[in-house]
Amino acid sequence: MSSHREAPGISKDPVADNTDLYAFVSPDKPDTVTLIANYIPLEGPAGGPNFYEFGDDVLYEIHIDNNGDALPDITYQFRFTTQVRNPNTFLYNTGQIKSLDSPQWNRPQFYSVTKIASGQSTPIASGLPCPPCNVGPRSIPNYTPLEHSAVRPLPTGETVFAGQRAEEFYVDLGAIFDLAVLRPFENLHLIPTAATEGVNATNHLNVHSIAIQVPISQLIQSSSNPVIGVWATASRQTATMISPGGVLIGAGPFVQVSRLGNPLFNEVIVPMSEKDLWNSLPPSADSQFLDDVQHPELATLLPFLYPGVFPNLAAYTKTRADLAAILLTGIPSGIIPGFQNFTGTTPADLLRLNTAIPPTPTSKLSIFGILGGDLAGFPNGRRVIDDTAAIELRAVAGVTIPLVDPTFTPDAAASLLTSFRTDPPPIGSGPGHSFPYLGTPYDGFDNPSS
Repeated sequence: MSSHREAPGISKDPVADNTDLYAFVSPDKPDTVTLIANYIPLEGPAGGPNFYEFGDDVLYEIHIDNNGDALPDITYQFRFTTQVRNPNTFLYNTGQIKSLDSPQWNRPQFYSVTKIASGQSTPIASGLPCPPCNVGPRSIPNYTPLEHSAVRPLPTGETVFAGQRAEEFYVDLGAIFDLAVLRPFENLHLIPTAATEGVNATNHLNVHSIAIQVPISQLIQSSSNPVIGVWATASRQTATMISPGGVLIGAGPFVQVSRLGNPLFNEVIVPMSEKDLWNSLPPSADSQFLDDVQHPELATLLPFLYPGVFPNLAAYTKTRADLAAILLTGIPSGIIPGFQNFTGTTPADLLRLNTAIPPTPTSKLSIFGILGGDLAGFPNGRRVIDDTAAIELRAVAGVTIPLVDPTFTPDAAASLLTSFRTDPPPIGSGPGHSFPYLGTPYDGFDNPSS
């Protein structure tokens, strides 16, 4: 997850923890945009009897800015309600779950959707079912019909889904947080080791996703202004009381406790002392983090950790205008031929998507997004297949500096930095490549970590 447990406060509140955000023009419905907000990091599939679920006491939101002021012009709100059908059992299910209304499923979740636009709040759906967690083949002999039946078209034109999915974000957590050691890169440049490939720390883990597919015409102001900025949040009420019996009761207005725009922003860019503050603020307040983007700590660590490997990066003392453009304002026209996702000069951590750029044909897809010549990929929004850890590593190491400073020559090693994934996701059609795009969640019985 690109922002799992990224701040001290939210690390103690997983059901409100934004882990990943995706925004892309839908490859199977190119007149729509798909927005996916993931929550609850590092779900072990065998986590029963209390399997993972959204928080009934959390307000989940996906926000869209379509005029460049870093304020929400459209917001989709999601609220969840959990039922207990049989209070006299400890089991999640008392028999096989063969449908979303199965009486053997003891703890189903339902949700409502509200749209806020032009200052008007409008409920657009209620009582929508989530699929169950993928317990195992004995409890759920055929999971596919359940996940398909949980995809719901709305009369207002959107399509929605909320429930457990497979975690698709590849990242070698054990290496990155061990003083930014990069296993194969270290083997080539510093210390001979036996490791020759990356280790996907999120492999065979699940996540909870809220996905919504929206007609582009409902998101943009006009075809002459096709760029939108997207971020996701989670909020809790200001007070929580514990009643007799351990029931939690919320009171007061909702206060934001987590947000996510670009992957890894709070996790890698924002210093520890400000991470909880960042999670509480709107993107319109991000000018106070501009210096953290312009002088990223990781860019100073790489030459230190790999002596002699990044001499040009070590010598570069100018403000990192390239990272400020990529992460905080969008890339203006004229820098990359045929591309721009500029939203204005207001610094804000938004996932910016140019909705006028169509999905890339399968034969030309690159998991390195724009750095791989694929203009429909990150940082033009973010697709599930984009290897964002590798893209951001290369950018921090200097690959993108020539976009704004042609006098700089990136170190040869910078373009070699990668997540070293050995299992890139399939990029054709098939399961996991239609809405809601993230794959079927791993089940607890067959999972190798069980």
